[in-house]
This record gives sequence, C-alpha cells and structure tokens, in this order.
Amino acid sequence: MTDLVACLSTGKGTWTNVLQLVKKEEFTNVFLIVNDWAKDNLKLERANLHVIVVDANSKLQVIRGMIIAGLKDKVKGLEVAVNIDSGSGKEHTAILSALINLGFALRFVSFENEEIIEI
Repeated sequence: MTDLVACLSTGKGTWTNVLQLVKKEEFTNVFLIVNDWAKDNLKLERANLHVIVVDANSKLQVIRGMIIAGLKDKVKGLEVAVNIDSGSGKEHTAILSALINLGFALRFVSFENEEIIEI
C-alpha cells in the first residue's frame, strides 16, 4: 500500500470527495494538509492520520517548508497517492513542490462511484 497526501481546505463541497478517500483503508498513512479552520472542524478518526496545518496566507516557500517538515521521514516508499480536490491553487502548488522536492513519484487519485480511481 501507499501513503495518501491530500489537501483538505477551502472550496464549497470539496470535503466530501477527500473524506471518502480518507475513509478507505487502502492507504498505509494519510497526511492531510489543512488550514486552522479545517483542523478545528475536522471530525475524523483514523489510525495513521497525520494532520499538517498550514497558513494559506503565508508565502509559498513557507507553506512548502511546513509541508516538507510534516512529511519528511514519515512517508514510507517512493510513491505517494495525491488528491488536491480541495484547497487553493497556492496550497496545491506548495504540496506538489514539497512532494517533488522530497523525491516522491506522484499518483493522482480521486473517489467516484464508491471506489478510488487513478487519474
């Protein structure tokens, strides 16, 4: 199995798809990149759930650094499943930059018709 890195932030109606992915037991670890509001309102229990809180108002390099610090030496394997259905372009750019900087191969995933799909 692989680890999932997903953004859970802004965007009306975007949490449903991300949370459906997270609830599937197909991932060894789940790393959610969230803002303060999401952290305070997230009601999710899952073993091996790791929450990385970022401030979307920070500079891009700062956000990327927070994500790198939250993932470094915690993600197992050479590949990660990635979902960026939720969040802003700035958060997405920081996530992708951090994952590439850490040397991971990326596999984009989503949730449709009750199953995980690879994009």
